[in-house]
Amino acid sequence: MPSATAAAPQVSAFHHRDTGTWTYLVADPATRAAAIVDPVLDFDPRSGRTGLDSAAPVLERAAADGLRIDWLLETHAHADHLSAAHALRERLRAHGHAPRLAIGRRIGEVRRVFAPLFGLSDDASDERPAAFDHLFDDDEGFAVGALPARAIPVPGHTQDSLAYLIGDALFAGDSLFLPDSGTARCDFPGGDAAMLYQSIQRLYRLADATRVFVCHDYGKDGREPACETTIGAQKQGNLHVRADTGEAEFVALREARDRTLAVPALILPSLQVNLRGGALPQPEANGVRYLKLPLDQL
Repeated sequence: MPSATAAAPQVSAFHHRDTGTWTYLVADPATRAAAIVDPVLDFDPRSGRTGLDSAAPVLERAAADGLRIDWLLETHAHADHLSAAHALRERLRAHGHAPRLAIGRRIGEVRRVFAPLFGLSDDASDERPAAFDHLFDDDEGFAVGALPARAIPVPGHTQDSLAYLIGDALFAGDSLFLPDSGTARCDFPGGDAAMLYQSIQRLYRLADATRVFVCHDYGKDGREPACETTIGAQKQGNLHVRADTGEAEFVALREARDRTLAVPALILPSLQVNLRGGALPQPEANGVRYLKLPLDQL
C-alpha cells in the first residue's frame, strides 16, 4: 500500500477520442526512466488503414522531456481498440531504446479462448508468447527507474486484467472508470462480475490518496473526457461500487447492465491484433496483410 510519502511519478495523459482510450506516459523525475501504458493504434474499419498519428505525441513528449522508455505496459487484451505497443517498441528500438513489452501471464488463458475463433496458432502454453517480452505474475514487483511498481491482478472484466501501481499512481485498466461512470462490463468470455467485485475490493485497500488513472472515459452527459481520480473518491462515489456496496448488489447491477450492451464495434480486429501485443498479421503472398472476420460466431 502506498504511504503518504510514496514517490510520485510524472504522468502525462493522451486521449484517443475515437475509442475513448487514455494512454499514459509515466516517468520517474529522478532518473528520467519511463513507461507507456495502453498505447492506441489508429484504425479505420471502413478503409482498413492503420497509423501512429495518435501515438506519435506520446513519443514526442518523451523526447522533449528527455525520457528513456523502459516499459510498454498493457493492462489487458483490449476489445475496443488496437494496441500500438508492438509498433512503438520497434520504433523505440530503432532510436536506441530497449523497452520491454509486458502484460499479465493470464494472456495465455485469453488466447486459448480466442485462438480457435481466428484460426491462430495455439501457443498459449508457452511460458512467454513471442509477442511479449515479459509476462507479469500476480503482484509481481518491478520498477520504473527508481519508482517501485507492482502488477496487481484485477480479473473480472477479462481474465488477464492487471492494474499497475507505480509510486502513488494506479493505472486501473478496465476495472474502474471515473466515479460517475462506474465499472467495466463483465460479459466477455472469461469475465465474471463477482470476480471484478473482489478485484475492486483489492484496489480499495490502497490508500485513499492513491491517484487513479482510468483506461477509458467517454465524457459522460456531455462533460469533457477526464482521466484522474483517487481511491478515496471511488470508494465514496463510484456509480456501481462504493465502499459500502455489497457483492450481491454489485453483481446484480453489473449483470443487468451487461445484458443491455452491444458487442464492441472493434472487438474482432482488436482481439486478433492485441493477442499478438499489437503486431499486425504477416503479409500474405501478395504482400497484403489481412484481418479475419469470423461469421456467425459472436
